[in-house]
Amino acid sequence: MSRISAHNARLNALALLVQETGVLRLRDAASRLGVSEITIRRDIATDDRKQLSCLGGYIIPIQDGVISSDYVLEQEKDSHATAKERACAQAAALIEAYDTVFIDCGTTTPHLARHIPANAHVTVICYSLNVAEELASRSDVRLIMLGGLYHPEAASFSGDEGIEVLNRININKAFLSAGGVDEQHGVTCSHFHEVPIKQMAMHRSVQKYLVVDSSKFSKVRAARYASIRDFKSIISDQPAPWG
Repeated sequence: MSRISAHNARLNALALLVQETGVLRLRDAASRLGVSEITIRRDIATDDRKQLSCLGGYIIPIQDGVISSDYVLEQEKDSHATAKERACAQAAALIEAYDTVFIDCGTTTPHLARHIPANAHVTVICYSLNVAEELASRSDVRLIMLGGLYHPEAASFSGDEGIEVLNRININKAFLSAGGVDEQHGVTCSHFHEVPIKQMAMHRSVQKYLVVDSSKFSKVRAARYASIRDFKSIISDQPAPWG
């Protein structure tokens, strides 16, 4: 097989694997195809079809030149605001003095940032502008903002640098958001670029909490990042329908 044919064959195989899983670890792809991670990265970088992208050690799909999504921040911002506020008030009550916490992106988590207890002297790690804006002026909060490529549709950042920073931090509590929570299909979101960050934050955290309003129950979005059992508890305005 020629070099070009092998390159195209690997890309086709990668596309099928990503279609099956939604997001694929780079090291898993290299193992499945029997080549190095560098070869996989090179294949994706030189693909004229631009159907895949490497992000933070993961391979994610691209459609029409952009990472696919069914979520627009401005459209979601005022949706179910009272329910989000109620869930976040419960979540904030779990934060203790001098905790290091991770707060996910989305339209629910800014409510959580506003409810962080005063003078608790916590460290907050985030990667979204709307959460950072809630905390930037607070002298009793030490804020760590993960940077990288900015995604305006989600007001969040992504990139290897943020993943590397997370990998060096021990987190007491991680508060994750989601676009869908389903007993069978797990915990999902709309933006594939969020998956590596969410999963690294969960990996580095002692306790992991899912904070969602009840409208997210039994919904499924494109990018799966966890199962329900990965969380210590689901914090919502109403109990989950599956008990």
